[in-house]
Amino acid sequence: MSPHATSEPGRPPLVELRHISKRYPGVVANRDMNLVVHPGQIHAVVGENGAGKSTLMRILYGEEQPDGGEILLNGEPARLRSPADAIAAGIGMVHQHFMLAENLTVLENVILGAETSRWGLLDRRSSRRVLREVSERYGLDVDPDVTVERLGVGQRQRVEILKVLYRGARVLIFDEPTAVLVPDEVRALFESLAGLRERGLAVIFISHKLDEVLAVSDHITVIRAGTSVGDFATSEADSRLVSRLIIGGELPAPATRDRTGGGQVALRLRGLRTDAVTEATLEVARGEILGIAGVEGNGQSELIEAIMGIRGTSAGSVHITGRDATRLDTRHRRRLGLACIPEDRHRQALALPATLWENIMLGSGELRRRSRWRVDRKAARDVTGELIARLGVKAPSPDVPAAALSGGNQQKLVVGRELGGRPAVLLAAHPTRGVDVGAQAVIWELLRDARDGGLAVLLVSADLDEVLGLSDRVQVMLRGRLSAAVPAGELTPQRLGRLMTGTETEPADPAVEVR
Repeated sequence: MSPHATSEPGRPPLVELRHISKRYPGVVANRDMNLVVHPGQIHAVVGENGAGKSTLMRILYGEEQPDGGEILLNGEPARLRSPADAIAAGIGMVHQHFMLAENLTVLENVILGAETSRWGLLDRRSSRRVLREVSERYGLDVDPDVTVERLGVGQRQRVEILKVLYRGARVLIFDEPTAVLVPDEVRALFESLAGLRERGLAVIFISHKLDEVLAVSDHITVIRAGTSVGDFATSEADSRLVSRLIIGGELPAPATRDRTGGGQVALRLRGLRTDAVTEATLEVARGEILGIAGVEGNGQSELIEAIMGIRGTSAGSVHITGRDATRLDTRHRRRLGLACIPEDRHRQALALPATLWENIMLGSGELRRRSRWRVDRKAARDVTGELIARLGVKAPSPDVPAAALSGGNQQKLVVGRELGGRPAVLLAAHPTRGVDVGAQAVIWELLRDARDGGLAVLLVSADLDEVLGLSDRVQVMLRGRLSAAVPAGELTPQRLGRLMTGTETEPADPAVEVR
């Protein structure tokens, strides 16, 4: 990364947040926060989930109002009462979860809400011309006439960026922009960010991935417990410094303890076939983590759903703890000892409006044992309180809604709930996606402890370090097919990356044998 000046003599910052404070009932989200962002700068904002990053960005984007402090744009005080005010002031937000209408074209998505009219009719010609100019200026080429449902993830993100630029944004907030991208798409995004910087725009880059922060940013602000604990040029930082500021300790690594050969087979698939999976065969033993690596969209989600019994299969078999579960529904598979950390905690794991103890009741084997005939609220609250304390979940009580927790704390709650039922087999789909390094360390430790305690873990992840660090053996999923299992110690990140993209192949594994 080439150095970039953070300011010019006599030119004010594009954004300056001074002494921002924000409180919610029982929680101080921001306390005396300061942030200065200059034109032509990629400014990273990092911190644990719950540290206050999102609240600060919502204040800048007009979604929340501060209790104290002031906002200056181009050196002038500004009052941003809504996102519409922020957009009018030149601030745009590229959300982690894309806000696109899949049945509309790229052009229709970009202009939606900002349509130009001529004689009372939509002026498509003018809109198309402006979109083409913006695309060419920033090197963001996307076919304006294709429907969004036909686009890949990286191209959809380009559409989100174009939506913001079309509205004249000079400050772009990116919320975890690489969370859903494969490596090639990440590189393309970073090239786009560099182009925005060269054009004098300001980019606020929120991420948990410190290697990406150090690679792409010019300046870093670290937030902990609602306030800034570090503000420095990226050239003056390294991952150890930043991680110490974020969590008050060293950066955790997913390295497993002594590798094991595994015990009795707890999960066995033979020739399992779905609409997106071709004859998947694998075995996971007790006391083992089997990693499934692969670029997202190659059948991993469908494989997990088929094992859980929520997706139909056309061939093959599923055995859980020695029992044929192929024709069993999800409830009966769970009774055999199957648990799951799903890939999307909001859609598949949590009832966000419900309280923490109500969410723990969902699938808690321990609570079922304590309360057979009725809901024992006291027992549920007690178990939830114990879980909150043991995992360091930042929550004032078991009675707060799950929606009030940060992403990392929500994920710790889900992992703790699934392990609390003392399962025999755990499906862990992207267990640390979108969580900070502190929550990551807790979840990795829980998985290692569970594996050492005899649990069979099927780990699905697109994070090469996570797969190699935690797994005893690894299989790669490419275009719906599983490769042969390889001991994790025999793989490097480079070789695993080649296997994931198909530039190197391992034979499919029709007959797996666990030692």
